[in-house]
Amino acid sequence: MGLRLGELVERLGGQLVGDPELVVSGIAPLTDAGASQISFLSNTKFREQAGQSQAAALIVHANDDAFVAETYKGARIVVKNPYVYFARAAQMFEAQTAYVRPAGVHPTAWVDPAAKVDPSAHIGPKAVVEAGAVIGPGVVIDAGCYIGREAEIGEGTHFFANVTFHAKCVIGKRGIIHSGAVIGTDGFGFANDGGVYVRIPQVGRVVMGDDVDIGSNTCVDRGALADTVIEDGVKLDNLIQIAHNIHIGAHTAMAACVGIAGSTRIGKYCTFGGAAMVVGHINIGDKVNISGGALVSRSISEPGQYSGSYPIAKHSDWEKSAVIVRNLPTMREKLRTLEKTIKTKSENEES
Repeated sequence: MGLRLGELVERLGGQLVGDPELVVSGIAPLTDAGASQISFLSNTKFREQAGQSQAAALIVHANDDAFVAETYKGARIVVKNPYVYFARAAQMFEAQTAYVRPAGVHPTAWVDPAAKVDPSAHIGPKAVVEAGAVIGPGVVIDAGCYIGREAEIGEGTHFFANVTFHAKCVIGKRGIIHSGAVIGTDGFGFANDGGVYVRIPQVGRVVMGDDVDIGSNTCVDRGALADTVIEDGVKLDNLIQIAHNIHIGAHTAMAACVGIAGSTRIGKYCTFGGAAMVVGHINIGDKVNISGGALVSRSISEPGQYSGSYPIAKHSDWEKSAVIVRNLPTMREKLRTLEKTIKTKSENEES
């Protein structure tokens, strides 16, 4: 099986330099690609590797094309963003060999009679679908999944094995939730009564939009009163904690082990590096990029890259230190002015 280069360009765009009838069987790295494969150049520093590649075709940016063409004699697809083009091409190759699960309910699955399951959906072995749940067209629910009462799963969404999707939670179209993820558990809500914790019922939902990806063993808590909301296109890696009443804007992405405390609002097109931590009840604006391991302890309104954390200390000491750190630029200027004054005075005295 394979794809014609002409078919790739017809579906994904780009300018083809070469034979449109040439068939490629898959995608491989520059150094590994063979005569039946296509590769891509997304980083200029690998231009020379691309020029020596044995791939049948290359996906390249217009800025790199002339340099690569000096030594590379295969076909080329010239595009604006080779990495994105590679991703979309890889999806096309994957679709050719992907296992298509049969429509219907496996004999060992249990579906409540009051649930609504589209005939084109797949319910795998030992899955459970509770009363009032709505399973849309083309949905795939793999083995051992639990779908709670009145939950809603949109068209084309795929739950891998052993996903737990609690009552009244919602996900839109084309979502992916990987194994072990738990959506809609109770948020961590307790009132302290003289040292004794009194549980606060968590009656909100988790509401997720279209094209949302959730990694393995990630947890998203339901809201206490209002909903936890994850907008369209959000991508969450493995082992992430999203606490109750959080709102994550569209197309935000978080790497593994990120933790977001409750009632935080995060804007659109943000990124969070691995193990970044965010305190609760703050707002983070659009297009904010948090570095891995950073601790976000205050609201951020201005787009840009933010890094760093602070050593743990007694809270009162930490507050004093934080004030000093914020004033360091002013203190630095004062020191420079003082140094200049002392230097000038010394020079005058010597003269």
